[in-house]
Amino acid sequence: MSMSIFCVSLTLVLSIFSGTDGYFEQVVRQCRYSSKDLQGIEFIDSYVFNKAEYVRFNSTVGKYVGYTELGVKNAEAWNKGPELAVELGELERFCKHNADLHYRAILDKTVEPHVRLSSVAPPSGRHPAMLMCSAYDFYPKPIRVTWLRDGREVKSDVTSTEELANGDWYYQIHSHLEYTPRSGEKISCMVEHISLTEPMVYHWDPSLPEAERNKIAIGASGLVLGAILALAGLIYYKKKSSGVL
Repeated sequence: MSMSIFCVSLTLVLSIFSGTDGYFEQVVRQCRYSSKDLQGIEFIDSYVFNKAEYVRFNSTVGKYVGYTELGVKNAEAWNKGPELAVELGELERFCKHNADLHYRAILDKTVEPHVRLSSVAPPSGRHPAMLMCSAYDFYPKPIRVTWLRDGREVKSDVTSTEELANGDWYYQIHSHLEYTPRSGEKISCMVEHISLTEPMVYHWDPSLPEAERNKIAIGASGLVLGAILALAGLIYYKKKSSGVL
């Protein structure tokens, strides 16, 4: 399991009437979990002034460490005072105590990706065609997107983005395949994710341009809606004719 970080941040505005943008004192507390059995758990308490961290407590180090002149002085004083004993106890009180809540609320949950396979304009290169396979709104972050040509994995002429954070706990990723179409071939995008019980394979249908496929889908929807309206009208007419209405 990749390392997961749960962070609680408290920001205190010390002055907002100084004629400048103000001064910000921020305390960032982090619990870093590397496994569900809580082995290797780490607690970090960072003190930040105007976006610059000046002192930090790390449970692995076991003491405060200063990064600026003021931070070094504070670290020396706090390592000799009651502050150190408080920080040493936070691994148990804060991190381990809340670990089960974090795992149940976040890490144990998965969200299946929504996948879209489309044709896009290729860059000027060796191939006249390009496909894009996009996976949206999945969680957690790790995912694998591969291309298949007649069932065999394609590794050349493939470019992919990293997993991109949406900013709402979900991610998206995009993979491109440049290729030269061949008659009778089958090109597919395969997506593997922890939310899926098995890899999902999405086949590209080159028989029609994407715009034409969309027109057909819209037309079919219109026919279904028309049929429903016609049936409703017929029922209404029969009831009115029989005097039911």
